[in-house]
Amino acid sequence: MTSYLCAISFGNLVTRLPGGISQGLVWGLMALGVFITFRILDVADLSVDGSFATGGAVAVMLMIAGVPAWAATLIALCAGLVAGLITGLLHAKLGIPAILAGILTQFALYSINLRIMGMSSNQSLNPNRYKMVITMRNIPMAILIGVIISAVIIAILYWYFGTEQGSAIRATGTNNEMSLALGINTSNMKILGLILSNGLVALAGALMAQYQGFSDVNMGRGAIVIGLAAIIIGEILCDAIFKKGCNFAIRLAFVVVGGIIYYIVMVIILWLRLDPNDLKLFTAIIVAAFLAIPYLRGKSKNSFGWAGKRSLPYVEAIKNSLRKGV
Repeated sequence: MTSYLCAISFGNLVTRLPGGISQGLVWGLMALGVFITFRILDVADLSVDGSFATGGAVAVMLMIAGVPAWAATLIALCAGLVAGLITGLLHAKLGIPAILAGILTQFALYSINLRIMGMSSNQSLNPNRYKMVITMRNIPMAILIGVIISAVIIAILYWYFGTEQGSAIRATGTNNEMSLALGINTSNMKILGLILSNGLVALAGALMAQYQGFSDVNMGRGAIVIGLAAIIIGEILCDAIFKKGCNFAIRLAFVVVGGIIYYIVMVIILWLRLDPNDLKLFTAIIVAAFLAIPYLRGKSKNSFGWAGKRSLPYVEAIKNSLRKGV
């Protein structure tokens, strides 16, 4: 009992939090990619589980081959762009539903990732031999680099989605039929959105592989769920803080914040010495809870509003009776 209390001491939690924040920043970057398809395009893309691992595999193998970390990370981003292009072509040009196109790409990437890593399920990087963009050996620097990269990506996305092409992508996700009527090539816009999404996811995968010191063919499993959790948590916080609404840049920033909060929750779960095998269960519960909050909040408001409208005739009747002296 004494050893358990020592393990869950507040000081122990404080020492774990910086690591959770640094990982949350990387997963927040991945969530920005999911945000493009889930919120902007209104498309369910499941290929991100595969492209996340692709980014890690490409970055690690290139670094082992002697490529500088920054160049390996950029090439990993390009590999993600190609993965998104494949999903986009399957969906927009071959008429395969988006969810099935994503699953097909994800399945194909599993074999491709194995081949990239020399038919090995994982490849390790020794931080003493390779200079990395981000590493868990230096948590404060990892947090700083994560914040800088996140800020740069958010600025680029804010600028891009304000351009004519970016606005066309947003219009496609908002109303596909109206966009077609306005002369927008919605098929190409969907392909572009999927390309950008998977590119960001692969970038996050490359950074995560460097951070943890290895790539694994299964490292992207469940990435879509974590991305959705970050988005929902960030949106709820954004709406709670900015009652009158927030602009696009702030909403993107809160997606990254959602990733940080998600991983802080995971750190707390591990700090409480709960079974690590139940992390997937806790993840599902957290995502379900945050997904339900907006619905329940809206339903409660509608219920009160409906009840208020129903009570109006009775209130008016009471007022009339009082005027007549009844």
